[in-house]
Amino acid sequence: MIQSVGTVDAAALASCDVVVDAGGATAMPGLIDSHVHITFGDYTPRQKTVGYLESYLHGGVTTSISASEVHVPGRPTDPVGVKALAIAAQRCFAHYRPGGMRVWAGSVILEPGLTESDFAELASAGVWLAKAGFGAFADPMEYKPLVAMARAYGMITTMHTGGASIPGSSPINGEHVLAVDPHVSFHINGGPVAMPDGHFERVVTESQVALQLCTAGNLRTALLCTRQALAHDQFDRLLIATDTPTGSGIMPLGMFYTITHLSSLLDLPPEMVIGAATGNNARVYGRNSGFLEPGKDADLVLIDAPLGGTQGTALGALRHGDPVAVGAVFSEGVPRFVGRSRNTPAPTRAIRVAENRLPRDFSGAAH
Repeated sequence: MIQSVGTVDAAALASCDVVVDAGGATAMPGLIDSHVHITFGDYTPRQKTVGYLESYLHGGVTTSISASEVHVPGRPTDPVGVKALAIAAQRCFAHYRPGGMRVWAGSVILEPGLTESDFAELASAGVWLAKAGFGAFADPMEYKPLVAMARAYGMITTMHTGGASIPGSSPINGEHVLAVDPHVSFHINGGPVAMPDGHFERVVTESQVALQLCTAGNLRTALLCTRQALAHDQFDRLLIATDTPTGSGIMPLGMFYTITHLSSLLDLPPEMVIGAATGNNARVYGRNSGFLEPGKDADLVLIDAPLGGTQGTALGALRHGDPVAVGAVFSEGVPRFVGRSRNTPAPTRAIRVAENRLPRDFSGAAH
């Protein structure tokens, strides 16, 4: 946990197990990717890639939240099967930290035949995510009673929005989102086919549904949705995620990619946009991270302008559409790497470990 934020005295500093000199780089909360298609382990069958989650950690993502295990080959569609899949995924990531990343897995895919007793069983097993949009319903409106049941059992409900992205699924537009009323409209900017332009203002003004913008979605409608959220003072509902791995591939720097787009193309303060990728996600999903505050999980990232860049600081680079350098990532208080990410340019400033009393390297489990 974060114990304090601000200036500390010499005695408090001397008691620390690890002291990192950030060299003037910028500290921010670890990024929370709220739309990752987890399967099992650090592997994606969609792209046949091993180690993608650890690679995302090097892109500043300290938390990934499952968008459902829909990419599991031969995934079941019957009630018993979808329950088993969600529970197994939740259990597999309960203590597994790929590269040090925290993964919240296990999102039940809503299918015909699920009943209230099924949601009671899932909730008692620790499953707290439910996904509408890839089930075998001919009409998306049929998701409404199942989303209501999931909500009643304390689950965060999410709904695919936009065109059909896998065979057998149905397009979902703003009318469906308003009627079904999930907590989160997944990739509201499309995946990448988006809903009609006129539906964005309605979802913003006629609901409290969170507006998730994804890197693998449509950039034009991401900008459109952000403008609507700003115009109606609803920026706190805006979430940034990647929607990967998917047909668009894996995107280790996808979160910063979208942060850069929104900040530079809409001329928004980078700090504000980073909030949509950290604190906004944490608040909507009920996670104890996303803020640099005492009592929050110590998931932190040090960012800087790239070596040789012209913008001076990380925030200046983001504002001008330049890449950002990830100089260090801490997950659950443990430094996962310090000095340079394998996925970004070198930072302008020297970030180094000034003191280390831990009897192991940084790759070990947190204690």
